[in-house]
Amino acid sequence: MFEPDFVTLKTDDIVISACQAVMEDDGFCGYCLRIENNSNDKIQILGKDFSLTDDQGNSYLRSEIGFNGEILELNPGEYFEFEDMMPVSFRAAVLYGTCRISKEHVKQIKNIKIPALELFTNQRSSLVLN
Repeated sequence: MFEPDFVTLKTDDIVISACQAVMEDDGFCGYCLRIENNSNDKIQILGKDFSLTDDQGNSYLRSEIGFNGEILELNPGEYFEFEDMMPVSFRAAVLYGTCRISKEHVKQIKNIKIPALELFTNQRSSLVLN
């Protein structure tokens, strides 16, 4: 059985963990994110910016408001998990980026780094990032 390896980054009191998701279809590659609010303030997750660089040197960018268009709020001690997938045209790639976060009592938007995640697949089809 495949056990994903999580990579984790902590910025201030926000922890983001990522791992490759298991896909039943070889033509897709997936990933999971877990965002934990370990601060004393409520936070809003305003959006995310992802970059993917494949084993051929191609780079793809994806910028979104919220997660699936929804701006999330996390109280202290809460977490959010997100899973996404994409059709792929690479055998290996690195996914990295940031989440835009705002704390309730601080009028400042901060970019929190998403840990770099290695993605692997055996399929070669076209890559589409929505």
